[in-house]
Amino acid sequence: MSRKNKKNLVLENIKLLTAGAKGVAIGKTEEGKAVMVTGAIPGDIVNVKVKKAKSKYYEGEAIEVLEKSPYRVDPKCIHFGVCGGCKWQNMSYEKQLDFKQEEVYNNIKRIGGIENFETVPILGSEEQYFYRNKMEFSFSNTRWLTQYEISSEENFGNKDALGFHIPGMWSKILDLKECFLQEDPSNQIRLAVKKYAVDNGLDFFDVRNHEGFLRTLMMRQNSKGEWMVLFQLYREEKENREKLFEFLLEKFPQIKTLVYAINPKPNDSIYDLDINVYFGEGYLMEEMDGLKFKIGPKSFFQTNYKQALELYRKTLEFADLKGDEVVYDLYTGTGTIAQYVARNAKQVIGIESVQEAIDAAIEHAELNGLTNTTFYCGDMKDIFNDEFLANHPKADVLITDPPRDGMHQKVVEQILKLSPEKVVYVSCNSATQARDLALMKEHYDVIKILPVDMFPQTHHVENIALLIKK
Repeated sequence: MSRKNKKNLVLENIKLLTAGAKGVAIGKTEEGKAVMVTGAIPGDIVNVKVKKAKSKYYEGEAIEVLEKSPYRVDPKCIHFGVCGGCKWQNMSYEKQLDFKQEEVYNNIKRIGGIENFETVPILGSEEQYFYRNKMEFSFSNTRWLTQYEISSEENFGNKDALGFHIPGMWSKILDLKECFLQEDPSNQIRLAVKKYAVDNGLDFFDVRNHEGFLRTLMMRQNSKGEWMVLFQLYREEKENREKLFEFLLEKFPQIKTLVYAINPKPNDSIYDLDINVYFGEGYLMEEMDGLKFKIGPKSFFQTNYKQALELYRKTLEFADLKGDEVVYDLYTGTGTIAQYVARNAKQVIGIESVQEAIDAAIEHAELNGLTNTTFYCGDMKDIFNDEFLANHPKADVLITDPPRDGMHQKVVEQILKLSPEKVVYVSCNSATQARDLALMKEHYDVIKILPVDMFPQTHHVENIALLIKK
């Protein structure tokens, strides 16, 4: 049933049956047309305001929950529904895992056109909250106001904020009172920085006019409970900067290194900025099953440490190395997987497009005393060519862990030319993974898949697939 409301189409009594891509809930109209709904979860019966009407489906937003889903739980965070993160915080964790496993399975089957593979039950995260080891927050002198605040006549005084960008409103920052993604003292440090800055009249960044002092705050921790704090400052204010830093270091002895960058650019990216070390070494050390990794302000490192370790263990288990294999690791990043498997292989060859990541991979290999790893830098589709294959030993096992877009078709073609006996495909997007597997299915059988939940309370899910040559 539907009705028109101020020229907007409202669909009534829509029962939401399952979860779809990007975490939307999916229901059907009486006529059988699919309805993709944000702001609700599977099991809810809702009224939906239509945002897009296509010939085969509607996209809309739940404006009223008529009957609550049996899978609903009370969200922990007071900012739920506003900040844009942790969108599944109102769904039981068991059900989150069910929907993630179902999504991966359906993608491999429907998009990949692949049958007769084993689905190993999804590997849930031991910790459903406080699992991230890195968080970044933004300063703003124009915090996001609630509808109540906007419509009331009250003067809410200080508009300074330290928190997250509101989705779709690049200039508005939600002033975070709490966050359940990074363990303490993350919340205490952020709140202490905000209070100190307000009490001492430090300028919060003005995104629209591009001025101010405090710009972003990044916090990183290792598994030993040591912390790195990074400030981006729009301009140098030496006395204010040093007083703020000294205040933090005195209050939080867990901070092992404090670094900063002056950033007058239009964007917040740190990768082209000079990092200044104010206190400590300028990096943290992390250990994973005996391997050491040096993590700096610009380092890419899995944000859920414990679950990343499980992912690497399972990748090694799928590779099932005997010790005499040549292994290729495509999209190697900082070489974490390459080094993790190197202790069980004859030789590992890693390829990655980011030079800083390759530099880190080489440094880590030296740090860990690994002499059987070689790393190459270049765009995968260009460097992984016929000449490369001719000049390197044939791979027995190939591991690939591409970005969300999956592998370029040229890369898939080269893998088929290389023709390793075994491929272990690690993916953060099972839809593009399934597309790639479809291109390989004439030559490889998909033996089994294992979904891994790296990001509880969100719709994101990783997947490991084992392929054996026919």
